[in-house]
Amino acid sequence: MAIQTLSENSSAAVIARFLKARGVKRVYALCGGHIMPMWMQLDKAGIQIIDVRDERAAVYMAHAEAQLSGGFGVAMVTAGPGMTNAMTGIANAHTSRIPVMVISGVPPRSQENRGALQDMRHTELVRPITRYARTVRQPELVLQELDEAASCALGHGGEPGPVYIDFPVDTQRGEIPSALLLDEHFAPKGLPRTLPEPSDVRKAVNLLWSAKRPLVITGRGAMGAGKPLSELLSRLGAAYLDTGESKGLIPEDHPSVVAAMRGSVMGQSDLLITIGRKLDFQLAYGSPAVFGNTKLLRLSDSASEIRDNRRGDVELLCDPGMALQAILDEAGDREPATDMAWSRELRNKHIERCEKLYRTMQEAEPGSDGLMHPNRLLAALRKAIPKDSVIVADGGDFLSFARVGLPATTYLDPGSLGCIGIGTPFGISASLNRPDQTVVVATGDGSFGFNAMEIDTAVRHNAPVLIVVANNGSWAIEVTDQKMTHGKVTGTHLQFSDYSAMARSFGMHAERVEKPEDLPAAIERALANRPALLDVLVTPEAVSSDAKSGLAWVPDLQPLTVWNDAETKWRGD
Repeated sequence: MAIQTLSENSSAAVIARFLKARGVKRVYALCGGHIMPMWMQLDKAGIQIIDVRDERAAVYMAHAEAQLSGGFGVAMVTAGPGMTNAMTGIANAHTSRIPVMVISGVPPRSQENRGALQDMRHTELVRPITRYARTVRQPELVLQELDEAASCALGHGGEPGPVYIDFPVDTQRGEIPSALLLDEHFAPKGLPRTLPEPSDVRKAVNLLWSAKRPLVITGRGAMGAGKPLSELLSRLGAAYLDTGESKGLIPEDHPSVVAAMRGSVMGQSDLLITIGRKLDFQLAYGSPAVFGNTKLLRLSDSASEIRDNRRGDVELLCDPGMALQAILDEAGDREPATDMAWSRELRNKHIERCEKLYRTMQEAEPGSDGLMHPNRLLAALRKAIPKDSVIVADGGDFLSFARVGLPATTYLDPGSLGCIGIGTPFGISASLNRPDQTVVVATGDGSFGFNAMEIDTAVRHNAPVLIVVANNGSWAIEVTDQKMTHGKVTGTHLQFSDYSAMARSFGMHAERVEKPEDLPAAIERALANRPALLDVLVTPEAVSSDAKSGLAWVPDLQPLTVWNDAETKWRGD
């Protein structure tokens, strides 16, 4: 079958030209007949196509690209099941507020609603979980619709997040009149930055500088504000907690960092400052049962990160970095009322706990089955990898160990949707984006299984990622009574599958490690031969503090409740 030659003014060619003009270097995709015109034009334009094994992984990879690059990531999937496979990735980007553009195709306009192959109204499926969803049927509208989709993804005039746009095959081949190919649509647009109201800045300064025990908690919305945030913390002597969304924003050695004292500091603070962070389940919804009678200062450029669950005594809806700088300028040399003895004590106890944790990680006893504790694995990784490594943590219970045990300057995890399985796709994308940095995926075996076939993608595209699988032969938690009055927790028992053998079958360097003393040399070899996979056997008897409290697994559990059931065995990945 001959492939139709398309002109440079065809919709498919213009789509490729638009993406290149907007700085898109690679598109994550799985081919299909309904997107082939676009596929061919992307390749012709010099945009790298990372062809994957499952559409969900393509969207995950675009998610990581956006998060690391500061732009928007692009995934391209075919119609019908290609698009429906992508929906979990779209939902995760929606919850995480990540700018991802998902492009697809549909049957020719003449076949619409006639029972054509893979004929579905995709936009109706994804509209609730996207910032913009459109089927573009006329070539004349292609460029301006792409411009609008990109603007919505980046949050121009609203909250950033995923967008979806598809084109009938004949529209992709159709010609766009030259008069409509306006430079204004191709040109990259700067993200607007909203200044804070001066009166709100003064109120914020009075609140901050009169607090005795201020606590700052950041989320993804604070990621561009590291410099003024660090200065504010130093000037105030405030306590600081990051979250998975903003891990690495403030260095571990900053005197305000008190992550190991999380439970204590949340109950002691008299002023809670949230910056680009929702008060979601991870923060007990801001409940007075946890935070007491603390006052609130809420700061974000997104309304959803200001008005959820608890309103602030002062609220600043504006660019976080500009707001923090305005606060610093307004405060001048004013002396804070912070109880510095309180801050120092928190920091000292934090350091003490961190040092103790690292010692205990290195000395963690094996289970009764003789298999190593996952903390032995994490301690060996922590010692071997560079401090500026990109860490991708994935899993159920293993994620809880990794989140605490692996410090990071750049960190990615499943996010608040709990979308386990992101590890390998995130890691592949991260290693392509940051080829000069070490990228390590620390994942449980159950989570690895969701997208294990993407190790083939890593090998084919020479993505220099190290994937470390904590293989405990079990996965998932099922609660028989979510009211927590009685019942047991049961797990799904997997095989101790040889994931290293699987990886080697795809041409990847891989080793299986069963003893902790063999870890250092195995990690060294893996780092020197990336992409690589280490399949490390760990005991399923190890239980994180999150699992013990039930917070990691049971959605109806009230904050800080602990279920002490002597008959319960918690087993996670």
